[in-house]
Amino acid sequence: MISLKKMTELVHHKAGLIIREGDSVIDATAGNGFDTVFLAEKVGFTGHVYAFDIQEEALAKTAEILREKELQGRVTLIKADHKTLADHVRVPVSFIMYNLGYLPGGNRQITTKVHSTADSVKQALNMLKPGGMITIVLYPGHPEGRLEKETLLPICKNLSPSVHTVLHVRALNQANDPPELLVIQKILFCRNT
Repeated sequence: MISLKKMTELVHHKAGLIIREGDSVIDATAGNGFDTVFLAEKVGFTGHVYAFDIQEEALAKTAEILREKELQGRVTLIKADHKTLADHVRVPVSFIMYNLGYLPGGNRQITTKVHSTADSVKQALNMLKPGGMITIVLYPGHPEGRLEKETLLPICKNLSPSVHTVLHVRALNQANDPPELLVIQKILFCRNT
């Protein structure tokens, strides 16, 4: 059973419904590597994960976990801002995961930035296969996270409902600006408008 208290568990549940063996997927914010490992397990032997992070420390932690699990052959680690997704990934993808904010246990002054994130999400929308999904865990409890939320919500709200379905998941009874989740799914069969 998934816990609605942890947005990342809900993201993993959603990913499990979308990702198939052989798929190409993106972890736009590798962080400590746990999401990258999860994705590498889901894509199987024939799939591939592209994992981005701007911090060498994050990529080193991710590489270490991948080696321990013998999954490194399924993942390309990319030291770059996620606003460069389209420069590094040239294949359609079925799933793109963002876990915004700062590296858990790392320097809290180094966070994802609103303009990079907005640019990245706009690119991600064009990279998705029909039926593919983007998940974005937002952390509005810190200033940059609040800006990311305020910027991404209108972008998502203005997506054409004939092309994308968008969900906004948030806990209504938790204090202190808990994490929120945006889920964007590209419709499998789009009607011509």
